[in-house]
Amino acid sequence: MIATLLRCGQRVGPLLERGLQPVVLLAMRLYLAKVFFASGLTKLADWDTTLLLFTEEYHVPLLPPALAAVLGASGELLLPPLLLVGLCGRFAALGLTVLNLMAVISYWHALQGTALEFHLVWGLMLALLLAAGPGRLALDQAVKQRFG
Repeated sequence: MIATLLRCGQRVGPLLERGLQPVVLLAMRLYLAKVFFASGLTKLADWDTTLLLFTEEYHVPLLPPALAAVLGASGELLLPPLLLVGLCGRFAALGLTVLNLMAVISYWHALQGTALEFHLVWGLMLALLLAAGPGRLALDQAVKQRFG
């Protein structure tokens, strides 16, 4: 019985990896791009409030608040489109990982419960994209096939 299950798993595993993995990686890229890009748009929509938050609430280490605000908003607006299409996918995932870590470090005193859980889930999803890459349904793959 166990041997039969193991043989079945050995046959089904590669099929799932080839068929399901690219779709799951694409879904993660779409979700994360939406979350971080929306955050960047919120910062951009009311820049005075963003600067106030970076000055009074967020305590980004080693950076002046205005520079931290510009870098944070820029990263949230520039990296998600790269992740979305899977162009320089690992670079985009790494940049968003840094932003996610900075958010947790800078605002740890207010992140509790669900908010902290969201950051942990995003961090795990980004770690998976860093480890696996953006997948076969990404421009990185097309560039790799075209130019070797």
